Amino acid sequence: MQEARKFILETFQNRYTCKGYDPEKRVADEDFMVIMEAGRLSPSSMGYEPWKFVLLNNQAIKEKIRPYSWGAEKSIDGASHFVLILARSNQDMRYDSEYIQYITKEIQQFPDDQIPARTEKFKNFQEKDFKLMESERALFDWTCKQTYIPFTNMLTAAAILGVDSTPIEGFDREEVEEILIKEGVYDPEHFRLSCMIAFGYKNRDHRPKTRRRMEEVLEVFD
Repeated sequence: MQEARKFILETFQNRYTCKGYDPEKRVADEDFMVIMEAGRLSPSSMGYEPWKFVLLNNQAIKEKIRPYSWGAEKSIDGASHFVLILARSNQDMRYDSEYIQYITKEIQQFPDDQIPARTEKFKNFQEKDFKLMESERALFDWTCKQTYIPFTNMLTAAAILGVDSTPIEGFDREEVEEILIKEGVYDPEHFRLSCMIAFGYKNRDHRPKTRRRMEEVLEVFD
C-alpha cells in the first residue's frame, strides 16, 4: 500500500502542462490507445457517456485553427497526437432523446420495464435538481463538465506512461468550430467542441510545480 501511495503522488508531482514538443518523437500506438481507453472507461452521469474523441492528424486543418487557438500553438507545432474532445449536443442529451434511449437499451441493457422509471429520474434531474432545461447554455455547459472526466483521466494515464500532455481550452470556440464543421470533422447536430488535448514528448524543461498548501485546499468539518 505504501508503494501505491508513493506511485500515485509521484505521478501527479511529475505531471506538467507541456509548453513545447519534440516533433521527432512520437508516442507509441500502444501507449496512445491505453490513454484513449482511460478516457473511454471513464465514469459519467448515469453512465450516458456524452462524449466523442477525435484524433486530428490533418495538419492542414490544424493550421487553419491555429490563428484561433492560442492555447494550442505549441502543440500544433510538434505534438505527436492532437485530440479533440467533443460534447454531445443538447438534442442528444435531453432525457427523452434517441441517444439516451440507445445508451439505456443497447449499451446499459436495462429491461424494458425499467426504462420509463430511469427516464423519469433523468428528467427530474435535468428539470428540477440541476435546472438544466432552463437554457440551451445550461445543458451544454453541464455536458462539457462531463467531458472533463475523461479529459483528466487521459492526462493521468499519459503521466503514468511517461507521456507529456497539454490540456487545451485556450481557443475561440465559434471560430474553431466553424472551421472543423466546414471541414467535416464532426456533425454539429450531434456534437460540439468542448476542449482539446495534445500528447507527445517535451523539448524543454518545465518550471517547478506550484500549488497551494493542503491546509488551504482541504477543510474538515465535523
